[in-house]
Amino acid sequence: MSLHCSSYFSGSIIRQRNLCNKRLNPVLAMPPSSVILHTDESGKFPESRKNCTSFTASLSSCGGSLLTDPSTVGIVGGLSVDSTLNFLRKLVNLSKENGEKCIPFVVCSDPVLNRELSSLEGSSSSLCSRNELSQFDHTRIVENLQSKRVFLEKSGAHCIVMPCHISHSWHDEVFKGCSVHSLHIGACVAKELKEAKLKPLEAGSPLRIGVLGTDATLKAGFYQEKLQEEGFEVVLPDKATMEHTVIPAMDALNRNDMEGARNLLRIALQVLLVRAVNTVILASDEMRDLLPRNDPLLKKCIDPMDALARSTIKWTQRAVQEASSELYIHHKGTLLK
Repeated sequence: MSLHCSSYFSGSIIRQRNLCNKRLNPVLAMPPSSVILHTDESGKFPESRKNCTSFTASLSSCGGSLLTDPSTVGIVGGLSVDSTLNFLRKLVNLSKENGEKCIPFVVCSDPVLNRELSSLEGSSSSLCSRNELSQFDHTRIVENLQSKRVFLEKSGAHCIVMPCHISHSWHDEVFKGCSVHSLHIGACVAKELKEAKLKPLEAGSPLRIGVLGTDATLKAGFYQEKLQEEGFEVVLPDKATMEHTVIPAMDALNRNDMEGARNLLRIALQVLLVRAVNTVILASDEMRDLLPRNDPLLKKCIDPMDALARSTIKWTQRAVQEASSELYIHHKGTLLK
């Protein structure tokens, strides 16, 4: 099922479960499916367009939200549709492992935003300073992300996540004034590592965690910040490693030289591991997918998306418990009256 609006740029909303117990107009009364919404060049949703009027009216008839479940999660899509779908698969698989039904969620994936983020990451094929990154005019990206966040809030999401590394460069700006909970991927990883109670590989040394990613993600510094807040010493690839292994690996990947990219990535990981790090955070979907699942080096790495997915599931479980408790208290109070 799709709702078409005349525009050159499109995004998608994936929704689960029926929207309301009462029957809505035909657009929303059908079983859960995909709703195609469209954005303009700024990434905002053209609610004023004539062809979108029925969709907006349907939201109003359902109390203003797509979903009403208090455990609904809103997801701002990543660099590509594939990366977003990979995260959704993680959520679904984790739900099944816990013997639960798949959580209700709303996904907003916008090609305009994807291109902007990909362009930024692609521009980091040469080394830049953090100051240079901060001077990058990211206003349009932040406004785009904010519009997605607001839309997901209005759609009924009670927790919003961004399964995208580079998007977290502006996490605080995007979620300023947000009325619902949000999860930061760096904080999720740092918390899990803290709870793991790791031991230093060298006696008397601090716990060291390596971080490997694109130059833009590393220069943004949010992984380093969250890890240091939990007391970890962060180890990054030095300039020589970036110049001779990491950046050439990404260039090889862009040329579809998978073997070359894979070999260079292995070298970069080994350079970090010999510096006595307990584990390496692979802060890049492309890097993670380069290595085969049975690669020994991959077993010494952490995929931040796994930590974000696990934290999301834990949040939904707490939300369900809190909602059940509130319902019990409400019924108990009604009976006492």
